[in-house]
Amino acid sequence: MSGRRGPGRLRHFRGPGRPRDRRIPPVLALPAALTAAFAVLPLVYLVVRATEHGTGHAWRLVADTRTLDLLGNSLRLTGTVVAATLLLGISLAWLTERTALPAPRLWSVLATLPLAVPSYVMSFSWLSAVPAVQGFTGAALALSLACFPYVYLPVAAVLRGIDPAQEEAARSLGHGPLRTFLRVTLPQLRPAAAGGALLVALYVVSDFGAVSLMRYDTFTRAIHTSYRASFDRTPAAALSCVLVLLTVLLVAAERRTRGRARYARTGRGTARPAPRLPLGRLRLPVLLWPGLVTAAAVVFPVATLLYWIAAGSSATWQPGRLAATAWSTVSVAAAGAALTVLLALPVGIVAARYRSRTARLLEQAAYAGHALPGITVALAFVFLSVRYAYPLYQQYPLLVLAYAALFLPLAVTGVRAAVLQAPEELEEAARSLGRTPFQALRQVTLPLAAPGVAAGAALTFVVIMKELPATLLLRPSGMDTLATRLWTHTDDYAYAAAAPYALTLILIAAVPAYLLGHVLRRNSA
Repeated sequence: MSGRRGPGRLRHFRGPGRPRDRRIPPVLALPAALTAAFAVLPLVYLVVRATEHGTGHAWRLVADTRTLDLLGNSLRLTGTVVAATLLLGISLAWLTERTALPAPRLWSVLATLPLAVPSYVMSFSWLSAVPAVQGFTGAALALSLACFPYVYLPVAAVLRGIDPAQEEAARSLGHGPLRTFLRVTLPQLRPAAAGGALLVALYVVSDFGAVSLMRYDTFTRAIHTSYRASFDRTPAAALSCVLVLLTVLLVAAERRTRGRARYARTGRGTARPAPRLPLGRLRLPVLLWPGLVTAAAVVFPVATLLYWIAAGSSATWQPGRLAATAWSTVSVAAAGAALTVLLALPVGIVAARYRSRTARLLEQAAYAGHALPGITVALAFVFLSVRYAYPLYQQYPLLVLAYAALFLPLAVTGVRAAVLQAPEELEEAARSLGRTPFQALRQVTLPLAAPGVAAGAALTFVVIMKELPATLLLRPSGMDTLATRLWTHTDDYAYAAAAPYALTLILIAAVPAYLLGHVLRRNSA
């Protein structure tokens, strides 16, 4: 058999049907079903807990004027941050990819680095330098500066892939640069911008650290306050249900905004890069915009942290304790990432290799955590451990399990993408040589998908390392992470003591943030 692949060349390797058309083998179905059941536990908890005293009581809690105020605050903050990140992300992407901006690669890297600054670190740096910024203004500022890369990265990737002939044709018809951007370029950026805006909206709705430090009341802060203030968890569960509903509505709104329009070319287009718009006399004034954004999102937070470190002393922040906390953060994040990827493997493989109602149901169940913020997942595991597994309460395994439930969608997406890149025909060839489906999967597909799975595990590790609300509620007594130590010191206004933990967190997260931007640039080139 030659190495050439033509239509149907490998057809004789196929058995009674393609894997997508066959039943899911038990060796995959059983662990995938267990993972799906594990993923929906927090949702089951919310329903049971919220209706524990009757649906009427739950409705009164939801319909309370306090809930309406929280909803208004959350929507106001979300709308403001989404608008600001769209402005920042799209403008910076266009400047770095479509204009003759000096050192565009440098500005591209700098526009990615805010991913390494958690929202609560951004809030801490601004609040410690400008105390008057607290409240809505401070929360909106911190979240906008921390989240705009979620818009910048996909929009910049699309700009690098757009056929420049379309823009050139518009200019040849007499359209100026601005009109060309609005009529030709911007519509093609719409899906990427909408997807980035959805990520920003979901981040803002579920954020706890920034709004807590800035003393701005949203659902997440109110849920945490309710949990701490009363032994009755029904109010917190009812508020969490509203938060889940809000998340579902945001996802539906993003799909409606994106619409059914498709912006794909039928051919490969030109291989040359798009021409860059000369800036002329506007070069220096235009350069101020990315400079100001970088100064506010990267330089200012790092400079503030360095100032507080210099203002403190070794007695204030205790280098030994800092090292121990960093190790605790890395170790628990590694354990959480390992368990999350292990649980995600069967679901991701089923989603990539089988097309059936059962496969879709298992994948959708695994994504249940996508609609749940960390504080809601933490409340679910507190309830389950106290009621049914008390020895696990405030123990290390419970925290790792919560991480797995919270970030399972992220790992499933990574596994699914990696398995899809492994040629399905190789599995069929292995089965034609006598291998069982499990042996073909283990010996052929998983080795090919291993790099992609490892990349997903690394990303999950970084996200877990920065997680705050679930860690605050579930960490064992005496255990701290960089995020919890930072939050504790900042809550007590001990800025000099908090700064080393914040800077260490940024330094660790900066490496994957840079690599993420580099990989996206390489893949879209």
